[in-house]
Amino acid sequence: MKNPKPSPILSVDLGHASLSGPRPRNEDYCAGVTPEGAELENKGILVAVADGVGGHANGREASEYCVRSLLADYYATPDTWSVPQALDKVIVALNRWLYAHTRRARETAGMATTLSALVLRGRRYVIAHVGDTRVYRLRAGELTQLTSDHVWEHPELKSVLSRAVGLDASLTVDYADGELGAGDVFLLVSDGVWGTLGDERMAKLLESADSPDEIAARIANAATDAGAQDNCTALVLRVLDLPADGLRDTLARVKALPLPPRLKPGQVLDGLEVTEVLHESRVTLLYRVRAVASGQDFVLKTLHVEADAADTAALAHEEWLARRVASADFPQMVSWPARSHLYYLMSWHEGATLARHLEQGRRFTAVEAADLTARTLKALAALHRLAIVHRDVKPDNLHLGADGRLRLLDLGVAASDGQDAAETFNEINNPGTPSYMAPELFAGTGVATAANEASDLYAVGVTLYHLLTRKYPYGEIEPFQTPRFGDPLPPTRYRPDIPDWLESVILKAVAREPAGRFETAEEFLLALERGAQRPLRVARRTPLLQRDPMLGLKLLAAGSLVLNLLLIFLLFVR
Repeated sequence: MKNPKPSPILSVDLGHASLSGPRPRNEDYCAGVTPEGAELENKGILVAVADGVGGHANGREASEYCVRSLLADYYATPDTWSVPQALDKVIVALNRWLYAHTRRARETAGMATTLSALVLRGRRYVIAHVGDTRVYRLRAGELTQLTSDHVWEHPELKSVLSRAVGLDASLTVDYADGELGAGDVFLLVSDGVWGTLGDERMAKLLESADSPDEIAARIANAATDAGAQDNCTALVLRVLDLPADGLRDTLARVKALPLPPRLKPGQVLDGLEVTEVLHESRVTLLYRVRAVASGQDFVLKTLHVEADAADTAALAHEEWLARRVASADFPQMVSWPARSHLYYLMSWHEGATLARHLEQGRRFTAVEAADLTARTLKALAALHRLAIVHRDVKPDNLHLGADGRLRLLDLGVAASDGQDAAETFNEINNPGTPSYMAPELFAGTGVATAANEASDLYAVGVTLYHLLTRKYPYGEIEPFQTPRFGDPLPPTRYRPDIPDWLESVILKAVAREPAGRFETAEEFLLALERGAQRPLRVARRTPLLQRDPMLGLKLLAAGSLVLNLLLIFLLFVR
């Protein structure tokens, strides 16, 4: 029996050349990174070209610093970030540093650089661009310019840059993306090349079957031979092979697996014996399973056999997301080489959810509830640093283990900026539980917004409120209900023993308006840690004018009416 052919991966051939031309110093800089394995799958291939601005004495330093830092810092960003988000975070930070550096001394004033970066990941590419370096693509003999120059036309000069890294305190980066094709050839060049050769000649040079190194050298030399008055840099990248379709190769493999049949305690699947059905929803199933060989317990999550393609894609994405949350505050993913069906395994922990503790009649003290909330916020902060929004924080999803550790469960409706193809599949469940959803998430309360970090923090506030009172700050909200939000009821109405400082923290966390809440998990956590030593000052009721913005006009109109009636009365009395 022949071994199956391995799945193709993204592979490229890369070459570059950079010449100073007539200039005494080469202020251009170019480089690239071609990683392997998980880094190739998650972050892709990154190449970049930069051109120090205007012949400045430190132009080379600016271009080299910018490219080197981009290549290093991009691969240090979380895998859950989208490619544009990761590039933007890094480039904007580089701009801030370079701009601040140029203002420290006279000799560095005006130090800036153009930048064109190209990321190839999976079957797509993303371009980040600032300035007048360019990115081209040759496909089927046709050369296409993929970037636009950021220049002002000047009557005495050829052109003046309107945008560059380090030129201004703020920076707007252009982004573009598209589908890759096997055989595509990308060309990144400085203005010394494209301004001298023109598109037609560059296209002819790129059509060569020679190696990218030879083509890049030929392009740079052709530009200098043609009388280029600037440095000449060319980076050539040829796409040799593309990976299989899908959000990630991992997602494609997982989605191809068949769904397991409905399992009962005692049945064995892939060496895993079912010991208990833990939970069943409309779409998902959770089993407690035990490895037959080792006796170790795990949690197995899968779908009902009636699940559709969108549900399987969502479960595959949930697994991909959970594998990237490497924190002890979450159940850990378990690799199972014998897996033959669509499911994933998580670590098993003895204990119970906080909701279960409440059902069993446990009464949490203020100190216990504050401590559990602090631990929840630390777990949530770890998610938010990865640009993941949980979207369903509640006591049912907080598990207090027998080992004393609190764990945040269930990323089934979590969202991440890095889920490139989120629009291609549906969520397994509705995102969120109504009583824990922030007011702005309800369409009936105005313009509904998408769940974000702020709405996660609101849910933590409601969870703290519920742990202490078993009530909700705005009352229980049923599914499909369109609630109306007034002022939250103070928790001391139900628990007079709650300290004033903790009530202030709770009321700030569940404020009706997002502007009145904590901005980050760290800020929320700090308020809990300071406690009574530095209590918050929070209004127990919304000011009357804020509740009714038209009240001032109404009072003015009423006063005017009374005054007019009084004048009329006085007039007739005389």
